Amino acid sequence: MKKVLVVDDEPSIVTLLTFNLEKDGYQVVSAEDGAEGFELALSNQFDFIILDVMLPNMDGLEITKSLRREKIDTPILILTAKDDQVDKIIGLEIGADDYLTKPFSPREVLARMKAIFRRLKPASTPSEEINEPVSKPLILGEIAVDEQNYEVSVRGKKIELTPKEFELLVYFMKRKDRVIDRDTLLDRIWNYDFAGQSRIVDVHVSHLRDKIELDPKRPIYLVTVRGFGYRFQEPKK
Repeated sequence: MKKVLVVDDEPSIVTLLTFNLEKDGYQVVSAEDGAEGFELALSNQFDFIILDVMLPNMDGLEITKSLRREKIDTPILILTAKDDQVDKIIGLEIGADDYLTKPFSPREVLARMKAIFRRLKPASTPSEEINEPVSKPLILGEIAVDEQNYEVSVRGKKIELTPKEFELLVYFMKRKDRVIDRDTLLDRIWNYDFAGQSRIVDVHVSHLRDKIELDPKRPIYLVTVRGFGYRFQEPKK
């Protein structure tokens, strides 16, 4: 049974989420205080964390950033107020896996969770690792990706990517020179297609450019094809 941590200072939301999550087969632990939620996340192993942005003592963005700094990679879904676009963007950039705007449907929460679980790859057993064929690194220009060890180097230096950024980079590199639209990326990387969510793609592309491009404002690898989407290409010499 998967274990979920819900951190929200609105009792009605905690009750709503707890009821629907338990009904769907999850075990739920809840907290109404940010500091308490952070301590629970640090001292226990959860399969998923649902965080409100506005929390007493320690807000959801601070919790997310602190957990990622502690190398805790548990999937995080942040809950934001209707018009807090800035919080959504910052949350994704500091390591949240997705966001949902209040008010929300419990069915959509469950759908988002299942989409994130689907994209997570199960860990290999020792016997599987022994028999697993060694794959060749992906190399394009000065970018090299080792899929097996989740390592990326750019211009000879290793860089740190979030799991979603890594998956996005690999997807683009395997489809070099193809124009890929946002809806396709939402479906293949995030495993869902909710209207109005293309901003998630743009935020992750922007963050990926910051890490692989010499000048993110004038990208030479990950370029925008206006009106269509994005193309990953080898720089012209």
